[in-house]
Amino acid sequence: MTTAETVVLFDLDGTLVDSAPDLAGAANDLRAERGMALLPYAALRPMVGSGARGMVGVAFGVQPTDVRFAGLRDAFLDLYADRLLHQTDLFEAIRPVLDRLDAAGRRWGIVTNKATRFTAPIVAGLGLAPRAAVVIAGDTTPFAKPHPEPLLEAARRLGIAPSACAYVGDDQRDVLAGRAAGMVTLAASWGYLGLDDPVADWGADHVLSSPVQLLQWLKLA
Repeated sequence: MTTAETVVLFDLDGTLVDSAPDLAGAANDLRAERGMALLPYAALRPMVGSGARGMVGVAFGVQPTDVRFAGLRDAFLDLYADRLLHQTDLFEAIRPVLDRLDAAGRRWGIVTNKATRFTAPIVAGLGLAPRAAVVIAGDTTPFAKPHPEPLLEAARRLGIAPSACAYVGDDQRDVLAGRAAGMVTLAASWGYLGLDDPVADWGADHVLSSPVQLLQWLKLA
């Protein structure tokens, strides 16, 4: 396989779209409902890539094993559902990348752990639905990343071998899932990345410092 034949699959949050303002906003909305002071955006943004688990964790200091976690998670998700596209948008530097892929006739898709109830409105609202060759949400299969099944399902729907795909993501789970699926893994270092989690240690095949480097890797720049 050459990069000229590679189909690119993207994670959603922190890779294609900057959803941090709305996710952080929902976390602060929940704190406000409980009479707590708002947290600075800079404290919330790094954990966006970990989804509800990360946002509830940083906003309330609870882990999934805490008895309070499920209730806080569900309340957070309900608040987030009300503000999916208030401030969420494509990363500006991603726009020309997708345009170039489309112009070159290169298929690309989305594989995210975000549930369909959130993924579908965002993908549609940002105009990505008619462009993406495949969209796999967190509940499309019985498994979520770092399990490889969502990526394998994307390859099946595209009618190609997993080895013909590259997966781009901003979380170590993306790299683990991509490697387990037999795909080239590309770490998006412009994403949310988490705390004390050096991207260079994730084991990705390549680390991309900016979206344009993906085009360079694909020999489309």
